Amino acid sequence: MEKVLIVGCQQTMNEICVGCSRCMVAFNRREGEFAAYGPDAQLIGLLSCGGCPGQAIVMRLAQMKLWNAPMQEMPTHLHVAPCLDLHCPHAEIIKQKIVKTAGIPVILGAHPYLPKDIFAV
Repeated sequence: MEKVLIVGCQQTMNEICVGCSRCMVAFNRREGEFAAYGPDAQLIGLLSCGGCPGQAIVMRLAQMKLWNAPMQEMPTHLHVAPCLDLHCPHAEIIKQKIVKTAGIPVILGAHPYLPKDIFAV
């Protein structure tokens, strides 16, 4: 069974995104990059990068593994949310750290709900 972990920008997750609902809705609907998963796939976590400039991401991934070990729940796929992938000034270095240390497939992107023009009415 596929177990999905989503990693996003801490600042965006805390200040802008309402409960990361776009990522969760897309996962539940199997839209965007989540369309590849079958009905049995599970979302097992939303994890922030740990804050700018991304120095904590490796530790946060290790903590996720440690926290989930007693439950024997480990992610099989990691998605880098659009807030981190597209809008973070430190995205490239954070994504490199994730890919280097995750040990599971890393997919860039999550939901398709990005505005084409932020000022469109």
